[in-house]
Amino acid sequence: GRLRIAGAQIVDERGAPVRLTGVNWFGFETATYAPHGLDQRPMTALLDQVQRLGFNVIRVPFSNQLFDAGSKPNMISAAHNPDLAGKTGLELLDLLITRAGERGLRIILDRHRPSSDAQAPLWYTPAYDEARWIADWVMLARRYAANPTVVAFDLHNEPHAEATWGDGNRATDWRLAAQRAGNAILAVHPDALLIVQGVEVIANQFYWWGGNLRGAMTAPIELSAANHVIYSPHEYPASLYAQPWFSAPDYPANLPALWDATWGNLAATAPVLVGEFGTKLETDVDRVWLDALTRYLGGRGLSFTFWSLNPDSGDTGGILADDWVTVNEAKMQYLRPILAPLLPVR
Repeated sequence: GRLRIAGAQIVDERGAPVRLTGVNWFGFETATYAPHGLDQRPMTALLDQVQRLGFNVIRVPFSNQLFDAGSKPNMISAAHNPDLAGKTGLELLDLLITRAGERGLRIILDRHRPSSDAQAPLWYTPAYDEARWIADWVMLARRYAANPTVVAFDLHNEPHAEATWGDGNRATDWRLAAQRAGNAILAVHPDALLIVQGVEVIANQFYWWGGNLRGAMTAPIELSAANHVIYSPHEYPASLYAQPWFSAPDYPANLPALWDATWGNLAATAPVLVGEFGTKLETDVDRVWLDALTRYLGGRGLSFTFWSLNPDSGDTGGILADDWVTVNEAKMQYLRPILAPLLPVR
């Protein structure tokens, strides 16, 4: 059945607390207009593997450009996926959701980019304005309102740079924008769960893009109805950027307090899902970080989606190797102890 929020927990239809513990499978947000890997293997085989690995949710990034008439899915092997020929991006999304649901997997939809070429610091660009952003969310909310496989809507990926929280500037205040989009979604899908990321800078304190949720501790998201918000930071290791905390003398012992102050303390009052974290696991500083973060997530019972299933993430590599088959067992050893059971739609 449908998941909902009760206080600081995500709960199932019986009211029992659940955790979403999954993986990102990207591609819809790129000019491929489809999940990557479909040139290598059948969609069904990849979904089977995600389920076998023990993940219970897939975060699916997309762009608004996916829904434009000229956006044609490509890089799909006719031999591996003959059933996908001629489908639009939205039809492929429908199919991915249906097939995930058949396997007991849930889906998070993540508006990752406005256009397929690049991420954006704000929720709008000249080509894809706020009205289009909200209209596409309302379209998706209507489309999947009766489908409990689609568990949450991640409103905009990684607000950063000029994005603000709580200053009231309509052009940059991500909190206000998330409330506008969230209320528009709830108007057509009253059971929707809304994932809201942070920003980069709060009161001159810099953090990962989308990862700084200090603002929500004093100015939380306030929607037309309570119990619809999941807060979602992103966390990355030193191999992505040499943040000052990685060179602190007490590293990695300094990390839990940093995470508490930046986003973890929100878990006292609302669900928290770490929407992206990942590493190529090539350095000791990264290994120590992943060990600390997975222990933190497990100890606090938090939800997460690892970045990424795909091997073709330049930043982190994937759970799968370049052949799209072989599993990176070193990464799974950190994730396996904190995976939660499947949440099939009964």
